[in-house]
Amino acid sequence: MRKPTNSPARLSVVTTTTDGIRVLCLTGEIDHDTGEILRHALDAADTARPRTVVDLSRLTFMDSTGINILIAAHRTHTQANGWLRLAAPTGSVRRTMEIVGVDDVIDCRETLHQALRI
Repeated sequence: MRKPTNSPARLSVVTTTTDGIRVLCLTGEIDHDTGEILRHALDAADTARPRTVVDLSRLTFMDSTGINILIAAHRTHTQANGWLRLAAPTGSVRRTMEIVGVDDVIDCRETLHQALRI
Protein backbone atom coordinates (compact mmCIF):
# COMPACT_ATOMS: atom_id res chain seq x y z
CA MET A 1 0.00 0.00 0.00
CA ARG A 2 1.30 3.45 -0.92
CA LYS A 3 1.85 5.97 1.86
CA PRO A 4 -0.31 9.11 1.86
CA THR A 5 0.78 11.96 -0.40
CA ASN A 6 1.63 14.23 2.52
CA SER A 7 4.07 11.74 4.01
CA PRO A 8 7.69 12.89 3.74
CA ALA A 9 8.72 9.29 4.41
CA ARG A 10 8.19 8.69 0.69
CA LEU A 11 11.73 10.02 0.18
CA SER A 12 14.79 8.99 2.11
CA VAL A 13 18.29 10.36 1.65
CA VAL A 14 21.37 8.51 2.86
CA THR A 15 24.55 10.59 2.81
CA THR A 16 28.01 9.05 2.63
CA THR A 17 31.45 10.27 1.61
CA THR A 18 33.74 8.54 -0.88
CA ASP A 19 37.21 9.98 -1.53
CA GLY A 20 36.07 13.41 -0.32
CA ILE A 21 32.97 13.38 -2.54
CA ARG A 22 29.60 13.58 -0.85
CA VAL A 23 27.18 10.95 -2.16
CA LEU A 24 23.43 11.33 -1.64
CA CYS A 25 21.55 8.09 -2.26
CA LEU A 26 17.87 8.85 -2.85
CA THR A 27 15.13 6.28 -2.38
CA GLY A 28 11.48 6.91 -3.21
CA GLU A 29 9.83 9.90 -4.85
CA ILE A 30 10.55 13.61 -5.19
CA ASP A 31 7.52 15.86 -5.50
CA HIS A 32 6.04 18.96 -3.89
CA ASP A 33 5.57 17.14 -0.57
CA THR A 34 9.06 15.62 -0.33
CA GLY A 35 11.23 18.19 -2.10
CA GLU A 36 12.34 19.93 1.08
CA ILE A 37 14.04 16.74 2.24
CA LEU A 38 16.27 16.82 -0.85
CA ARG A 39 16.80 20.58 -0.65
CA HIS A 40 17.92 20.28 2.98
CA ALA A 41 20.34 17.43 2.14
CA LEU A 42 21.87 19.40 -0.74
CA ASP A 43 22.10 22.60 1.31
CA ALA A 44 24.26 20.76 3.83
CA ALA A 45 27.11 20.72 1.29
CA ASP A 46 30.53 22.00 2.24
CA THR A 47 30.58 25.57 0.96
CA ALA A 48 34.27 25.45 0.03
CA ARG A 49 34.42 23.72 -3.36
CA PRO A 50 31.57 21.25 -2.83
CA ARG A 51 31.61 18.00 -4.79
CA THR A 52 28.40 16.00 -4.69
CA VAL A 53 27.02 12.97 -6.52
CA VAL A 54 23.28 12.32 -6.33
CA ASP A 55 22.57 8.60 -6.82
CA LEU A 56 19.16 8.31 -8.51
CA SER A 57 19.17 4.52 -8.96
CA ARG A 58 16.47 3.98 -6.30
CA LEU A 59 14.37 7.01 -7.17
CA THR A 60 11.02 5.97 -8.65
CA PHE A 61 9.47 9.38 -9.44
CA MET A 62 10.59 12.99 -9.83
CA ASP A 63 8.48 15.96 -10.90
CA SER A 64 9.42 19.59 -11.59
CA THR A 65 10.07 20.11 -7.87
CA GLY A 66 13.05 17.75 -8.00
CA ILE A 67 14.26 19.17 -11.30
CA ASN A 68 14.25 22.72 -9.91
CA ILE A 69 16.04 21.68 -6.71
CA LEU A 70 18.77 19.86 -8.65
CA ILE A 71 19.30 22.78 -11.04
CA ALA A 72 19.53 25.24 -8.12
CA ALA A 73 22.02 22.95 -6.35
CA HIS A 74 24.05 22.65 -9.55
CA ARG A 75 24.25 26.46 -9.76
CA THR A 76 25.25 26.75 -6.10
CA HIS A 77 27.95 24.10 -6.45
CA THR A 78 29.32 25.68 -9.65
CA GLN A 79 29.42 29.17 -8.12
CA ALA A 80 31.48 27.72 -5.25
CA ASN A 81 33.96 26.18 -7.75
CA GLY A 82 32.60 22.71 -7.06
CA TRP A 83 30.37 20.35 -9.00
CA LEU A 84 27.19 18.31 -8.79
CA ARG A 85 26.77 15.07 -10.74
CA LEU A 86 23.79 12.80 -11.15
CA ALA A 87 24.18 9.03 -11.28
CA ALA A 88 22.15 6.10 -12.55
CA PRO A 89 18.69 7.52 -13.27
CA THR A 90 16.22 4.82 -14.30
CA GLY A 91 12.78 4.51 -15.86
CA SER A 92 10.47 7.49 -15.61
CA VAL A 93 13.09 9.57 -13.80
CA ARG A 94 15.51 9.19 -16.72
CA ARG A 95 12.74 10.00 -19.20
CA THR A 96 11.68 13.13 -17.28
CA MET A 97 15.29 14.33 -17.19
CA GLU A 98 15.68 13.76 -20.93
CA ILE A 99 12.43 15.55 -21.82
CA VAL A 100 13.30 18.59 -19.71
CA GLY A 101 16.97 18.56 -20.73
CA VAL A 102 18.45 18.30 -17.24
CA ASP A 103 21.04 15.86 -18.54
CA ASP A 104 22.27 18.66 -20.85
CA VAL A 105 22.75 21.05 -17.91
CA ILE A 106 23.98 18.75 -15.13
CA ASP A 107 26.62 16.06 -15.67
CA CYS A 108 24.71 12.76 -15.59
CA ARG A 109 26.48 9.40 -15.61
CA GLU A 110 25.13 5.89 -16.19
CA THR A 111 26.55 4.49 -12.94
CA LEU A 112 27.58 5.71 -9.52
CA HIS A 113 31.10 4.44 -10.18
CA GLN A 114 31.37 6.63 -13.31
CA ALA A 115 30.03 9.67 -11.44
CA LEU A 116 32.64 9.25 -8.70
CA ARG A 117 35.55 9.31 -11.15
CA ILE A 118 37.27 12.68 -11.13
